[in-house]
Amino acid sequence: MTDTATLKQRVCAAIDARRAEIIALGEDIRLHPELGYKEQRTSAIVQEQFARLGLSYQAGLALTGVKTRLAGSQHRASICFLGELDSVLVRDHPDADPTTGAAHACGHNAQIANVIALAMGLVDSGIMPNLAGDVVLMAVPSEEYVEVAYRVELKEQGAIEFLGGKPELIRLGAFDDVDMTFMTHQSSAEHGGVLGVGGASNGCVVKQVAYTGRAAHAGGAPHSGINALRAAMIGLQAIDANRETFKDDDHIRVHPIVTKGGELVNVIPADVRLETYVRGASTEAIVEAAAKVDRSLVAGAMALGAQVDIRTLPGYMPTRPCEAFGQVYKENALRLISADDWSEPSFMAGSTDMGDVSHIMPTIETRAGGASGAGHGADYVISDPEIAYILPAKAAACTIVDLLVDDARRAREIIDAFEAPMSKEEYLAFLRGQDRLDHWQPPS
Repeated sequence: MTDTATLKQRVCAAIDARRAEIIALGEDIRLHPELGYKEQRTSAIVQEQFARLGLSYQAGLALTGVKTRLAGSQHRASICFLGELDSVLVRDHPDADPTTGAAHACGHNAQIANVIALAMGLVDSGIMPNLAGDVVLMAVPSEEYVEVAYRVELKEQGAIEFLGGKPELIRLGAFDDVDMTFMTHQSSAEHGGVLGVGGASNGCVVKQVAYTGRAAHAGGAPHSGINALRAAMIGLQAIDANRETFKDDDHIRVHPIVTKGGELVNVIPADVRLETYVRGASTEAIVEAAAKVDRSLVAGAMALGAQVDIRTLPGYMPTRPCEAFGQVYKENALRLISADDWSEPSFMAGSTDMGDVSHIMPTIETRAGGASGAGHGADYVISDPEIAYILPAKAAACTIVDLLVDDARRAREIIDAFEAPMSKEEYLAFLRGQDRLDHWQPPS
């Protein structure tokens, strides 16, 4: 049998041989950003690349997702490597789509390049018969939680149930034949390090808030109106008054925006809309903080005699990375980079739907450098294509080799020792329990 080191050399050499092609692919996607559940062009590219490699695939998963499986000599474990198809809204980014405002200001274009590079390496090197398990590659939609109203419309049409891509794919069963999952997220230089494993992160729920008052002439008869904007302002102030009650270890983040503040300056605002996330490091912390937010929002309506509708939508679960999985990745990363270039895990106050996957199977979200500027900012760019597009695929390939050689011993050890925080059924029930509409109006 071919030794492990030789298998790694072969797959890395195969990726290197396609270097120019991989970088060109990542750059093409970068210049054609698409928003969540609309990633038709990017999805078509993935399908085309899989077909060129002779891989059969499923398409149209959660509208735009694509999935393929490379079989090993046995089926002792199934390891999935993901890439995200979508982009984010940054209208002032120099490469933003002039119509939609979409821009790859978070590196998802590099993630898709990593998935294709890994597919190329595994196929071209011919190492799969030496592995005792399968490799699943998936391009997934809609990680960035943007265009909420559009996604709610899709939900109401029955096209989706969950607004995030990975929760929707979990619901649809796309992960049912997967035992372990990982991916790479490209980080800007400010985070430090060339490769690393991400730490725990916040989860969130999403709230859409509508205050309804009564219109009246703002100058001539304000006493005849009910000012929904004032109600919203008091609701926001009440949220701020609660901030000192949030425990530091819960990492609560509440960051509302006003999406509609009225119609005309000389009309008392009767229709005012807010949107906010409520983030926290545990499901319990999120539920507790969300209750305080709801109470605050109702207080604003009570003070002015307005009505308020609070639509709560399930967001993402807190991330719980699998340390044993991360250790295998670190061992392989350190064969490709120096110890000084390794980034140790740290807590992330943002949210990702990889947290959802981490609640049902061993999961890590690895980190790669190669970008500069602020994530989700107008100055975010891929500054080092080698680190962003090529190196993560090599690290993933070598990690897969270690997990699946020797009768998939290391993969089975991790899978068998893993205690899932939730079953798939419990996870879906929790998300559905967060989906609700609350209404308050003054007593008649």
